[in-house]
Amino acid sequence: MRGSPKSVTVRVPASTSNCGAGFDTLGLALCLYNRVTVSAAAGVSPIPARASDRKGLGLVKASAAAFFSAAGMKAAGFRYRISGNVPAARGLGSSVTIIGGILAGLNVLHGSGMSRRKLVALATEVEGHPDNASAGILGGFCVSRCHPTTGECLATIRKAVPARLSFVVASPGIELLTKESRAALPAKLPYFDAVRSINAAAFFTAAMISGEYWHLHHSGGDFMHEPYRLPRIPGAAAAIRAGVEAGACVGWLSGSGSSILCVCARPAAAPAAAAMRRAFAKAGVKAKVRILAADNRGIVIE
Repeated sequence: MRGSPKSVTVRVPASTSNCGAGFDTLGLALCLYNRVTVSAAAGVSPIPARASDRKGLGLVKASAAAFFSAAGMKAAGFRYRISGNVPAARGLGSSVTIIGGILAGLNVLHGSGMSRRKLVALATEVEGHPDNASAGILGGFCVSRCHPTTGECLATIRKAVPARLSFVVASPGIELLTKESRAALPAKLPYFDAVRSINAAAFFTAAMISGEYWHLHHSGGDFMHEPYRLPRIPGAAAAIRAGVEAGACVGWLSGSGSSILCVCARPAAAPAAAAMRRAFAKAGVKAKVRILAADNRGIVIE
């Protein structure tokens, strides 16, 4: 298309999902980033710029197919490069940094004019759930609603998160692929486990949307996925407890893991980080601990 750029770089934030007890529903963007560069190329297929970029080729192909289908265009070739600091298979939305980066890059490259909300819907289609997809693309704290039958993302409510909240992320050196982690989940849940999780998720959401963050102290308690996933990560449950005992409001398993996350008022972040690191060390696990702010911008075209 005349006037369209030949190369686009998209910055996409990391994200934590399943916030509190908000399984497959609640996501929050974090100030940790990957960058995806998309450049026009001959042919009809995506081309990795470097050998390391081949790891994301499956997601890139799926994202490109979703984009061209939605745009009503024939597939066009492009070269892509992925770089940044979001670790793979750690529950921090690395897959959405690729999906969102490719979708947004192609959108600009081809001048398609798709809205961010449309990109969220396409990313949800590729990812299979909307929590990371909405947060990574829109930024902030996101609550997404999907069609109960088709899984289509119908809408997202977004709330900016103030800088006075810190997010302490502890990432052990254990990779957990979402697909494999989902295999640990039961086919059925006890009825009142579901009820308890709904109660916790609703209260967490109310605290975040209202800005009454002191209520986060009472918002923990997931019974849908953490009881089945946390035991697979040595030291994770103890690290969440240690962070809360050191002053954090609440903590959870980020995505499907292996990272865990605690939410703090900023003065409590350093003590919580130290306590979480010690808990992992006691379990014989070395963890990288980051103190992050929320990202309220989402994808940025650089």
